Amino acid sequence: MIRQPKGFSLLEILVAFSIMAVAITIVLRIFGSGVNNAIISEEYNIAVQIAESIMARTGVEAPMNIGETSGVEGYKYHWLVSVNVVGQNNANNQQSAKTPSGQRAQTGQLAGQTGGQPGQAEQQTTLFAVKVLVIWGDEGSNARSVELRTLKLG
Repeated sequence: MIRQPKGFSLLEILVAFSIMAVAITIVLRIFGSGVNNAIISEEYNIAVQIAESIMARTGVEAPMNIGETSGVEGYKYHWLVSVNVVGQNNANNQQSAKTPSGQRAQTGQLAGQTGGQPGQAEQQTTLFAVKVLVIWGDEGSNARSVELRTLKLG
């Protein structure tokens, strides 16, 4: 009587292990790239929060100054704030317009103000372009950045 082999041959086991190893490698790469993307996304979220915070502080904590300011947040995120004048109302280039009562008033004044009264200072508003740049990561090709821009009155 010939015995039927019970089980798998060595060749069948090696093929099964090879297929399993390839499948596990693919699955680990998929999960690894997902985790890496989650880390990058978290870094972008932090950088945007830093940029929004700096943008909100600009012109509030201290007067708006034309030029650039830089700093570091958390030893990782380097930021640069750039403030430039977009438009400025000067007494020389203000246009005058007639009010409903027929008097001449400078543009930019609030309704009801007649202007030109002795001792009354004219209020000038200036439009500033504010740019906040946050950079993090390795120097070179792996550096990442976020840039926010806005206009503010000062």
